[in-house]
Amino acid sequence: MDLEEQYDKIFHYCCFKIYDRQLAQDITQETFLRFYRRDLKLDSGKILPYLYATAKNLCVDEFRKKPVYSMEDTAENSVCDSSEEIINSLALRAAMARLPAEDQELLFLRYVHEISVTSICKITGISRFAVYRRLARASKQLKEELIKEGFTE
Repeated sequence: MDLEEQYDKIFHYCCFKIYDRQLAQDITQETFLRFYRRDLKLDSGKILPYLYATAKNLCVDEFRKKPVYSMEDTAENSVCDSSEEIINSLALRAAMARLPAEDQELLFLRYVHEISVTSICKITGISRFAVYRRLARASKQLKEELIKEGFTE
């Protein structure tokens, strides 16, 4: 497992959860520091769930400390280059924002970071069946939202 690649994924996950790049960097560093300090002898199938669970818990701790900002407040932090990509990104963000937070997280983990369903089960603590069901429902809702906005057919 390439931990450098996982570092980038954990960072983007933290950005998704807390909408603050600097804070996401701090949380990502803390996640990996905890991982290295503990000197865990995990097999490669358990490292990823451990990292995401740690990052998620640190993000939750930050939510308890600070007010929550919406995704629209962070449009200037977009990493897109072209205006079309920015428009599509904002449309996707707006559609995602209308989904429940738990569904947003599942879609992000599965389709953005391409995390296996088994690992998602370990990260979120929900059953495999529930993950599949919620992903299907969330995907359908997201598609309906994008259709309403005129971005897909």
